[in-house]
Amino acid sequence: MADVLSNVLNVIDVARSVGHRECIINPSSNLIVGLLEIMKKNGYLEKYEVISDSKGGFIKVTVSENLNKCKAIRPRIPIKSEEITKYEKRFLPAFGFGLIILSTNSGLITNDEAKKTRKGGSLLAYVY
Repeated sequence: MADVLSNVLNVIDVARSVGHRECIINPSSNLIVGLLEIMKKNGYLEKYEVISDSKGGFIKVTVSENLNKCKAIRPRIPIKSEEITKYEKRFLPAFGFGLIILSTNSGLITNDEAKKTRKGGSLLAYVY
């Protein structure tokens, strides 16, 4: 598996598109849990449960009806805070609809938080 984050978002997107409410994500990591927490906080996931085992653990995710699409951004594009609007136009379908998740030196944040705090970072994923 080359990109774990792309695999996670693909599993969630495929589960949503075929009508499944739940999916299993394997393996688990802090980056994936942080991404799922942002998606849950913004209403794109109903809940997720991290289950630990001897092989790295897995995550059981319940998808919300609000989720239309979620994709990883490859390659990871480093951006400045002034460039966020440019990438919102590129990846999101409409202004104020959806979110872009960035990785910064202070953790994972959304595009709205990055604008408020004037922080740049690497683009990870978009969700709407």
